This record gives sequence, structure tokens and C-alpha cells, in this order.
Amino acid sequence: MAQTITFSRNVFLPLTNVCANACGYCSFKSPVRDGCVMPESEVLATLRRGSEFGCTEALFTFGERPENEPGFGQHIEKIGYPDILSYCMAMSRAAIDLGMLPHTNAGILTYEEMERLRTVNASMGLMLETTAEVPAHRHSPGKDPAVRIQMIADAGKLKIPFTTGLLLGVGETAADREESLMVIRDLQKQYGHIQEVIIQNFCPKPGTEMADTPGATANSIRETLIMAAEILPKSISIQIPPNLADASALLSCGVRDLGGVSPVTIDYINPEHPWPALDALRGIASGYELRERLCVYPQYCNAEWVSPELLPLVQSLSKQTYDL
Repeated sequence: MAQTITFSRNVFLPLTNVCANACGYCSFKSPVRDGCVMPESEVLATLRRGSEFGCTEALFTFGERPENEPGFGQHIEKIGYPDILSYCMAMSRAAIDLGMLPHTNAGILTYEEMERLRTVNASMGLMLETTAEVPAHRHSPGKDPAVRIQMIADAGKLKIPFTTGLLLGVGETAADREESLMVIRDLQKQYGHIQEVIIQNFCPKPGTEMADTPGATANSIRETLIMAAEILPKSISIQIPPNLADASALLSCGVRDLGGVSPVTIDYINPEHPWPALDALRGIASGYELRERLCVYPQYCNAEWVSPELLPLVQSLSKQTYDL
């Protein structure tokens, strides 16, 4: 029987690119200016389009702590919300009304903020990236490894199905990657909430501090995937982004998931790397059984892990997707 490779059909919604961090490799961050918040009309139109294309996941992102950037508050207040988290919650409810499950990647959130967001999010995520102190993060307080580890632990305490991962090629060593994977392993043993780990290769972007830094080699990606398969519990699905690496050549290294792929929106973090069309995804997974999944994995589709507001939709979609 062929091994199963999964993916999620999603719609990607960057609510703002304003961010308090300034990572050496990032081209996502933008200054505070008119139009720095995605208009509600555009969010709703994109959600409706996603629903028409059968998307089951609404992926919300925004820069970390945008309110810390001078002048941002007036832009979010202009569209009728006191802060970006309130806006994200409102748009999450709009996604739920259209039959999609919200998943939010928002950088560092407090325990209390995640507790609020959990009511309308089926899952959440935060890339650990690395436990190493690297120059690429010297202007990014939110990339302090201890702060990120604490947030992942808090998500576990709150029973939030969670995604994390490593970013390869940003100045870390092979030993750092091993340590990062062991930290994730230990968090999973304690809380059991990590459903997937992304092994993502850094891609150099023009105009950034690291524009001339070579990305992770194919060999280092392969070695890290093999290491992840050896270190991480089997309950965690290992993911490789099919638009950033030659996924078809890496599936045999312990990969079980191709992440979120959108038939509607681009990858706003890596816009120069388009997602493969769903037909192309089948070619990438040739020799494997390609199966669609939700942003919340089967073992978490219950009242212990899903809020009462979301549980009916999760149960309905899990019957269609997982036959639960």
C-alpha cells in the first residue's frame, strides 16, 4: 500500500505586512502607510473566492506586534477595530461562516491572546526557526528562541493544535538544527499539541541584508529531514513546502505532508515561488497516495482540542475529509 502524503487547500490572507521585527532575510515587512491593512472588503472577497474553490483553511498572517510600530494604530482603528487581533478574530468568524477553518500565524502572542484567538481558530502556528542566536535576528526581539519556545509551550497548555518548524540556511549549524528538533520533540512529549513540523529552506530575496547569502543546499535539507524523522515522535507530520524545494526528491526522507497550497492566492511570504497547481501536486507525489487534509489533524477533531464555536464545523468537515 502506497504511503500517504497530505496537503491542505487554503486561502492566504496577510492582514498587514507591518512588523516590529526586521529579519535579515525578510521581504514581507513593509512600513506603516496608507493601505498597510488589508481592507475588510478584500478579505471577504478572497474568503468567498476560496470557498468557491473548495478551500477548507483560511490562513491568516500579519507582522509581529504591528501596534509597536508608530502610527499603525490609527490605520487599524480606521477600519473599525481596536487592534489587529480583534480584526483577525472578526475575519476568522467570516471564514467560519463560509465553511473554512481559520489558522493563524501571527508571530509572538501572549497566553491571553492565544486564549482569545483559540475560540475562532482551529489551529495556530509559529516557526521556531532555530534555537541559535544568529545575526539575521539581531533586529528582531520576537525571534529570541526562549520567547518562541515559551509561546509554543503556552499553546500546548491551551490545547491548541499547532504547527512549528525550522528555517534552514539563516546562519545556524547542523548541531543547532538537531538541538531545535530536540526542543520540539520535548515540547510534544509534554503537551502533545504539535501536529506538524515544517522543514523550510531560506530563499534569498533581492533588497534584503541576506540577498547574497546562499540558501540551504539540497543536501542539508535532505539531512535535516532525515534527522527530523529520527528525532521527532511519529505523531508529528514532517512537512516540506513544494514551492521552495524539490519536494518530489525529498518525500522519501520522512516527509508526510506538503503543507497548505492555494488555488486562489499566492504565497505572500515567498511571492517569487508560486505554489504548484493541484494537478502538479499529484505529479510531485507520484508513487504516493495524495490526500487532502484539514488544518486540524484527525486526532484533534474533538471537544478537547476544538472550541465550542468551531466544533460543529470541524466535525462536519472531518466527516467529509477523514470519515470521522
